[in-house]
Amino acid sequence: MAEHEQAQGHEHVRVAVVGSGFGGLGAAVRLRREGITDFVVLERASSVGGTWRDNSYPGCACDVPSHLYSFSFAPNPDWPRSFSGQEHIRAYLEHVTDTFGLRPHLRFDSEVKRMVWDTERLRWDIETSGGNLSADVVVSATGPLSEPRLPDIPGLDTFPGKVFHSARWDHDYDLRGKRVAMVGTGASAIQIVPAVQPLVSRLTLFQRTPAWVLPRVDRPISGAERALHRALPLTTKMRRGLLWGIRELQVQAFTKHPGELGFVEQLAKRNMGRAIKDPALRARLTPDYRIGCKRILLSSTYYPALAQPHVDVVASGLSEVRGSTVVGADGTEAEVDAIVFGTGFHVTDMPIAERVVGAEGRTLAEAWAGGMQALRGAAAAGFPNWMTVIGPNTGLGNSSMILMIESQLNYLADYLRQLDVLGGRVALDARPSAVRAWNHRVQERMKRTVWNTGGCTSWYLDASGRNTTIWPGTTSEFRRETRRVDLAEYTVVRGVPAAARDNRKNAGGSQENAGGTPENAGVTA
Repeated sequence: MAEHEQAQGHEHVRVAVVGSGFGGLGAAVRLRREGITDFVVLERASSVGGTWRDNSYPGCACDVPSHLYSFSFAPNPDWPRSFSGQEHIRAYLEHVTDTFGLRPHLRFDSEVKRMVWDTERLRWDIETSGGNLSADVVVSATGPLSEPRLPDIPGLDTFPGKVFHSARWDHDYDLRGKRVAMVGTGASAIQIVPAVQPLVSRLTLFQRTPAWVLPRVDRPISGAERALHRALPLTTKMRRGLLWGIRELQVQAFTKHPGELGFVEQLAKRNMGRAIKDPALRARLTPDYRIGCKRILLSSTYYPALAQPHVDVVASGLSEVRGSTVVGADGTEAEVDAIVFGTGFHVTDMPIAERVVGAEGRTLAEAWAGGMQALRGAAAAGFPNWMTVIGPNTGLGNSSMILMIESQLNYLADYLRQLDVLGGRVALDARPSAVRAWNHRVQERMKRTVWNTGGCTSWYLDASGRNTTIWPGTTSEFRRETRRVDLAEYTVVRGVPAAARDNRKNAGGSQENAGGTPENAGVTA
């Protein structure tokens, strides 16, 4: 692999993983299983968990069944419910950390401020809040749901009450007896509303776009079931396989035949009708787009909460704040003591992209100015030996992201094997032509999906209206596409030996080869 140059006070590792959520911890486990121990996991917080650490709002839970929302290599026979709450998922990630011996690799309170590709040494120089280091390979696992998005609301800075985002819940602020404005109707909001509705004196929900909501068929997992899973691990695997298979069969309706989703819409309308008897309220809550175009939400308590007499649904977004008065885009006003934003995250404009500087001196944000794109959802052209987990077009609309993460970990493992086979100081840089070809295939398949044809505007789409978030196929298809690294899709860059670099510098020679020596991987792109 690359030379390990250890300056005094400067640490160099083979791999630096950024983030300790499912993606980062999964990458760390995979590295150890591949026999790689020379790595660190950089985490900006003081504990692991990622989004399941940051999102601790009342009612926070997963909308994917527990046995599918867990690593295949770390099954948990003791999930307490069919859909697990935040505290159980976070505890699971702590358990994975301990079981696979990851603690020595963790660097807490180490937020990545900047990482720059060194074109001479073929390594990443990384500046963090906890110190600096360098790495041969970077695995970015910050995730798309890590940076909250707050809308720019006139007058919000003068609001005298409490303001916070759902992902930065203030547990020291007591909502009991308060007048609360909930802004947003996404996955977080529909969990928060029924959790806080019994506590507050008045709840005003600002709904820019109504959501399709299906019942959440949740139940405790019995002691007998858990005992069976512990005694016969195969039963856990079978349960997971059944959950996976059902969702694989559903994909065709989302990706090829959106018209088939009409039956599901009728189920959602019946779910609403059971709790919402007021025709006017029912009309405000009924979407005008095809189900699945935006994320389908699961809740059996959301509609009953909205039907309560002290809950108001404003059929518009929040447009202005005047003192303690919140004003909707339709002119509706309400006096409130607190504003809670459930307005999502920076998904298509991830802040980490502004901190990554590639071989040409451009940031990843600049390279992605026209829209995110990465080869097989992992590698960006001009950013050698940099890979992302849960990258562009790897999201799912109906199944578990853990399946996609594990596929990307297969790709990462083979990527590192290829570097070993090539030998010496070497880097792989995704060919622009390969990235374009991959992205073209994905976008062509996207054209007929419900996410593009369903008649909605969602967080799946970037500023130009392109879907750079969702994978338009099954998880098994993606696994096949990421099983191996095709070197024909990469430029192999050889490093200049240290002695040659020193001689060149001493001689004041040309720097035209500072980026290393490109080596054709076997196919002309």
